Amino acid sequence: MENFQISAWAGAGQKVLRSLNLRSEEVERTVLMFLVYTLTSVGLIWLELSTVGLFLDEYGADKMPYIYIASAFIGSGLGFVYSWLQKILPLRRTVVVVLGMMSVPLFLFRFGIGYENTKIAGISIAFITIFLMWLWVEACYVLNDLNTSITSNQLFNIREIKRTYPLVSSGYLVAGVVSGFSLPVLLHVVGLKNVTLISGLMVATGSLLLYYLTEKYYQAFPETAHWTDDDEDDDQQEFTARKVTGPLQKYAVPLVSFFVLAEVLYVLVDFQFYSQLEYQNPGDGASWIASFLGIYEGIQGLFQVATQWFASSRLVERIGVFVTAVILPAGIAILGVLTIGASLGQLVSVFIGLILLRFLDELLHYTLLETVSPVLFQPIPDNIRSGIQTLVNGVGEPLSCGVTGVGILIMLWVTDKILPRQDEKAFHDQQSLIFIGAIVVLALVWVFVVWLIRSQYVGLLVKSAERGRLGVTDVDLKALKRAVVETLQKPGGEDEKRSCIELLTQIDPKNVGEVLAPILDSLSPGLQRQSLETMLQHPNPAYLQAVRALSQQSLPPEVLALALRYIWLTEAEPNIDSLRPYLQPTVDPVVRGTAAALIMRRGDRQQKAEATNTLRQMLTHKQERERVMGTRALGEADYLQGLRLHIPNLLQDESLRVRCALLDVISSTHSEEYYPSLLRGLGYKSTREAALQAIVKLHNDAIPLLVYLAEDIHKSDLVRLQAWTALGQIGTPEAIDILVSNLMTAWGTTRRNILRILLKMPSEAGIEGALDRIGRSGLETLIEQELMFIGQIYAGLVDLSGVTTYGNFSDRDINTTGAPGNDTAQLLQRALAGLEADAKERCFLLMKFLYPLDTVQAAAFNLASGQPSLVARGLEILDNTVDIARKRSLINLLDQHSEREKLSNLSELMVYKPLAPSDRLRRLLELRHFLSDWALACCFHLAREARWSLTAQQTLVCLQHPTGFVREAVLAYLKIASPRALVELLPRLQNDPDNLVSAQVEEMMAELGAGGKR
Repeated sequence: MENFQISAWAGAGQKVLRSLNLRSEEVERTVLMFLVYTLTSVGLIWLELSTVGLFLDEYGADKMPYIYIASAFIGSGLGFVYSWLQKILPLRRTVVVVLGMMSVPLFLFRFGIGYENTKIAGISIAFITIFLMWLWVEACYVLNDLNTSITSNQLFNIREIKRTYPLVSSGYLVAGVVSGFSLPVLLHVVGLKNVTLISGLMVATGSLLLYYLTEKYYQAFPETAHWTDDDEDDDQQEFTARKVTGPLQKYAVPLVSFFVLAEVLYVLVDFQFYSQLEYQNPGDGASWIASFLGIYEGIQGLFQVATQWFASSRLVERIGVFVTAVILPAGIAILGVLTIGASLGQLVSVFIGLILLRFLDELLHYTLLETVSPVLFQPIPDNIRSGIQTLVNGVGEPLSCGVTGVGILIMLWVTDKILPRQDEKAFHDQQSLIFIGAIVVLALVWVFVVWLIRSQYVGLLVKSAERGRLGVTDVDLKALKRAVVETLQKPGGEDEKRSCIELLTQIDPKNVGEVLAPILDSLSPGLQRQSLETMLQHPNPAYLQAVRALSQQSLPPEVLALALRYIWLTEAEPNIDSLRPYLQPTVDPVVRGTAAALIMRRGDRQQKAEATNTLRQMLTHKQERERVMGTRALGEADYLQGLRLHIPNLLQDESLRVRCALLDVISSTHSEEYYPSLLRGLGYKSTREAALQAIVKLHNDAIPLLVYLAEDIHKSDLVRLQAWTALGQIGTPEAIDILVSNLMTAWGTTRRNILRILLKMPSEAGIEGALDRIGRSGLETLIEQELMFIGQIYAGLVDLSGVTTYGNFSDRDINTTGAPGNDTAQLLQRALAGLEADAKERCFLLMKFLYPLDTVQAAAFNLASGQPSLVARGLEILDNTVDIARKRSLINLLDQHSEREKLSNLSELMVYKPLAPSDRLRRLLELRHFLSDWALACCFHLAREARWSLTAQQTLVCLQHPTGFVREAVLAYLKIASPRALVELLPRLQNDPDNLVSAQVEEMMAELGAGGKR
């Protein structure tokens, strides 16, 4: 019963994790980061709301523009400080120090607030303190977001962060709810001026929790301070900036304007909201303002959390990115106009309208806008995307905030001059209406900017598709479909249009007919053929009329055959008689074969007999094209009837095209008795590609055959590779299960091949499949296995290094014949060095499952160069990217140290004990399953020359090795080590499948006189 309850809890936990799109190994890090971000955000929101209350009560909203202007310089200054800290401290110390530094001034602010009557240069200390408090809040928000982003990027790899960061970032929204509803209670308990102390305590608690997190996952952070060549970085930025020209520049300008206008409108709405709030103050001071803002923040936070968790992503999927992006500016414009009209008609006050306006802006700014922002950057090439994002977030937004502050001051001065001031409330209402009018105008400009972005986005999507660099998982599908239609309808190169169809097929294969069917008749024959082939993968009766209309035109035979096939696959009751004219010998073989196959699918007995006779004539025709088309038609017929009799002859046909076409027929008709022919086809270069495609078409039915072939150690490595490749191209969950399970047990070349196949699977299906099945911990275990194996290689290289000279042998390793020759020992050492290189390659392949492919590839390229400067760069890349538990061992292993130093660095994984050369050789043979065939053969050759004894088990097992030259090496060793045993074994090896081995056996039998003992 207890076990059942544990199982039930585990099952419930897995369901919760799936609903949150998390894996179990990510939970702890995600929860801790969420808590850090939430705690610090709660403290900062408390501080912000209390600061606003104090500022508005004491000094009024007309001083706020100075806050906006001053905050424009904070971003660049803090960025400089953060960068400087990274140069003098390791990153895991930097993130904690920054968070701790955020909390220190919060405790000091409390003392400055009380000095209302003490002045410096005519300005009270309290005003300076509250002004600095507001600026510090703005600075802390920037630092907190930056700190959270950097820490999350270190704790989670590129694939994990897509799942975890939305949950981590929602900590701010949750903090808004918690801090908002708790602030009135906090004000009642500790008072407004003491809130800074509580805020500082919350931020300090967050920094302590972050310290615990960075210590627990220390391997996720680089050990040394970050260093970069500033001049080189500046040159690189200048170089990439120069590339923003042409269509890309036309896109970048409105893109930057999009985010600038978002910030400008946010600041304007924010200012007017606080300005009206100041005049709504009933007179009981800053506590009322802070309490009101707390309740407002709590209610707004509830809506933000609900929108972000349950609505944002779904809304983008349903209505598209650009319709979603228009919602906020359109909503602001509409609500602004309604506010102006209602206020002039005295239906509602300006304050109510501004509450709704700010609520809408805050709600959608931090939910929908944050959701669509990454997608808008997607068409920009990777090499300059980060530069554009830095321009937007690091320069554009802070600068626009300062410029807006200056604009507000100018508008306040102008309205103060032109508006009458008989009634103070009426004056401020009129002033607010002017500001709201400006907000409406800017919102309409924002809508226009969204339209500009959308038009350029379409063009860049097409060019990105043509160059094959578009990330298909992050684009706006509706915009992409519009882009494809516009590209296909306008005059242009066929290659560009072909690439668009291919990309659309990759993204949305089931609904590709929705785009292609209406424009079929306007496409070129080549594109018509490609479109029909794509649509036939998922035939849909909804597009039947469009294809039928196309079939009535004069079409090339290949296109007409595809159209006929589509019609008869989607039509409920096709007219078979309309196909019979196509059976005439004068009709092109492509159309004739297709018509015959379709009739065999759905015709009556007489019609099928006629179609069968047509195909029989084609299959026995003297012309190769007739036989090829007839054979292809067999694959489209559900029932082969008597035509099966022709398959054996066709398998022996002199035409390679016929034989390849027949392999596809075997797959299409699921003719199980001929499946061995598919497997045999993998062994021949001429039929390999056709056999591979035919096997892949069988999907899961082919898996048992492929597993049998792939695991047969007596097959060549090339054939086994084709079997693994076929499993990868099948790509079903069952095929991925087989690949991942074999990944855990295979070694050497097989493991490398499986890793490459999984990495090449489209849409990262292999990567995600491996992570789903064995998780991050499983991949780390595989890396540790490789590191331990490399340790055994180093132990062999160190202990066998003395084999090259006689003086390094121990007494028991030397016999009357002397020391082994240098050549054999060096062969083994080179073989071991090759195994080391292979193991390192597998380590890099495994890391590609956890980290960005280009980053791992860049590190591998630099390390392979051998130049000290490039090796150092490669090691730094890994230090800043890798976060596995054995990171230090891996990095030290890749550094330019001696084998002995590397062995000492691997002490956590394996304990090295020096052994005599003969003992080390026997130890290597115990690891024979991990050695390459050549290294294994070298071990026996060295043992033969050195006259070292090996165990009987090692010798007999390797005598049955599937590789011929390994068996040769064992026989040569036995001839020296145990001639008597060899005489007994030779008769059994006389029929060895390897000609060289059998010749060697015959020679030894003649030499040793073993022939009579058979």
